[in-house]
Amino acid sequence: MEMRPLGSTGIMVSLLGLGTVKIGRNEGVKYPRGFELPDDASVIALLEQAQELGITLIDTAPAYGRSEERLGQLLPEVGSGRADWVIATKAGEWFEDGRSRFDFSAPAIIASVETSLRRLRTDYLDVVLLHSDGIDEAGDRFLPAVEALDGLKRRGLIRASGFSGKTPDGGRRMLGCVDVMMLTYNPGYTDDLPVIAEAAAAGKGVLIKKALASGHAADPAQALRMAAAITGVSSIVVGTLSPANLHANAMALRAGREGEA
Repeated sequence: MEMRPLGSTGIMVSLLGLGTVKIGRNEGVKYPRGFELPDDASVIALLEQAQELGITLIDTAPAYGRSEERLGQLLPEVGSGRADWVIATKAGEWFEDGRSRFDFSAPAIIASVETSLRRLRTDYLDVVLLHSDGIDEAGDRFLPAVEALDGLKRRGLIRASGFSGKTPDGGRRMLGCVDVMMLTYNPGYTDDLPVIAEAAAAGKGVLIKKALASGHAADPAQALRMAAAITGVSSIVVGTLSPANLHANAMALRAGREGEA
């Protein structure tokens, strides 16, 4: 698996990242088909496949139900230790009783990160992204949360701060505040392309979400190769429960790289 720098953070990430919402939550998701949460053996098989493919980036969030907790339990059973993985999680959104709630106050962000550290059974997180509620054009409302993340960086609890937004204007407003941007790109949605370019020019890490349009992409392999070809993209995060699909996604990216050679 190709490794790329996560902007100027000093962190290297695999071009394909594994999204883990499906190991912890199956309510209120936008995939084309419903699914049951996998058992522990299935999650371990998925993580083992990821490691065999050279995938190092794991993406999770408090809003992903039991995802953080399960990763904390099961990641130690795969590989040689914490250093094998780059763990990105989020803060600001929780999913409870079938609905999301948001809190971007400094105390809430600090408490969220401390809870994520306990659930993930680690003493540091590589990336923590603010999980936007969609009202992200009003960027000033996130400043207390950004300051909280900066304080956590100084304490050595996180390595990089980030923002996972919902609009190009919101992403653009947050570019100067964080180290990493998580932005949307797929063949049916290209509005964030200018923000990706601006982030790359500013030395920010860029994580791509929804590259397969939440399972609706007509040609997943082509969609992945298109995202990988964008200047400045560090990693493409794709959620799956299938080791076979994970392998197919990795092979699509490898084929695209070999085709460029």
